[in-house]
Amino acid sequence: MKSNKPVSQDEYDQRRKALMAQLPTHSVVIIPAAEIRYRNNDADHAFRQDSDFFYLTGFNEPDAWLVLTPGHTDGDCHLFVLPKDKVQEIWTGYRTGTEKAMSHYQMNQAYELNKLDERLPALLDGREHLYYPMGRSEALDQKIASWCQKLRQKARAGAIAPESQHNLLPLLHEMRLKKSDQELTIMRQAAEISSQAHCQAMTICQPEMMEYQLEAEFIYYFMRSGSRSVAYNTIVGGGANACVLHYVENDQPLKDGDLVLIDAGCELHNYAADITRTFPVNGRFSEDQATLYQLVLDAQLAAIEQVKPGLDCHAPHRAAVRVLTRGLMDLGLLSGSSLDELIDNESYRQFYMHGTGHWLGLDVHDAGRYKVNGQSRPLEAGMVLTVEPGLYIALDDDSVDERWRGIGIRIEDNVIVTRDGHEVITQDVPKTIAEIEQLMAATPNR
Repeated sequence: MKSNKPVSQDEYDQRRKALMAQLPTHSVVIIPAAEIRYRNNDADHAFRQDSDFFYLTGFNEPDAWLVLTPGHTDGDCHLFVLPKDKVQEIWTGYRTGTEKAMSHYQMNQAYELNKLDERLPALLDGREHLYYPMGRSEALDQKIASWCQKLRQKARAGAIAPESQHNLLPLLHEMRLKKSDQELTIMRQAAEISSQAHCQAMTICQPEMMEYQLEAEFIYYFMRSGSRSVAYNTIVGGGANACVLHYVENDQPLKDGDLVLIDAGCELHNYAADITRTFPVNGRFSEDQATLYQLVLDAQLAAIEQVKPGLDCHAPHRAAVRVLTRGLMDLGLLSGSSLDELIDNESYRQFYMHGTGHWLGLDVHDAGRYKVNGQSRPLEAGMVLTVEPGLYIALDDDSVDERWRGIGIRIEDNVIVTRDGHEVITQDVPKTIAEIEQLMAATPNR
């Protein structure tokens, strides 16, 4: 595998400039980094930077603040960071400090964090428009209010507080929606690592393994390949557990004759992959499993064909729903006067209750609106989305024949919208019945 390279600092600088170019004159932007979160007592979770802050800086330390002041005499870009501290760095690791924050991260000014309350009002002074992640947290809203109030109290001395406050996120999330070439390179690498991990899971799966043992293979493969984290909690659902959409207990044995649904992806340089495959624990689909599986696969292939520029972002869902509903009618799982009636009534939601995809990027459910002016937005080159139809027939659903109960199937790939159509970047994971059975048959002692 090629070496993994993060996004260049020049691109982060270009993003900040592109954001500032959209703002009215006399604007200021404030956006905080993530804070350390504690798991219990003084044991903290692994740090993960706030995606919006990271998108504009590439800076991966906690408790920092980015302030953008286009046209300010002290420059446009200001970063507040934790100070260099030899004692603290012995305990918690390296800190960038102000000097390197300016040189490496291409900031005009950098300040130690303890200067925030002193310096922020001065950077706000005279600005008419204030942009920040409005409503994201009560603590942030209170900080913003206190800084503005400090300025208002100095009105007699000529201080001017911003009178117009705006939510930064709609602007910023529109920027995040279309990925650059550097971002797509990272996402292809994350997809490659995740794809190979799924292949590995298929080759080692055996009846009586525990679900968490398969989960462990993903974590091992991700880290061995250069990813330091999963992109989300891994789902390994054997048998009827696959019918729980966000099943994460992963603590049951895998049974001979059951299917196992695995939804797992790695995070690489903060970008996510998101793949789901469903396969037989013993390596061979039963006739009923194969029938439902092929229906889901047909729906997914039809949905992927709807990923192209100019079509709207909900076209894949409509295509998947049509294939699934027709198939469920043919199997006698749904009945009605017509296919269109069943679709209009959403009768399929008894067995398929989620959407067919979502944006993918720095967040596994990435930023960006799905509707613009009340209409489903058209797909554009550079957007990345998942395509993931499924069928879930609950074990206690006595409205269907017992042969179908307890079967859960989802097939999910990651798809880039290109100028001419689409690119499936997770296509290396087998998903036809024949491909899956062939790969699993090569496992020794199966």
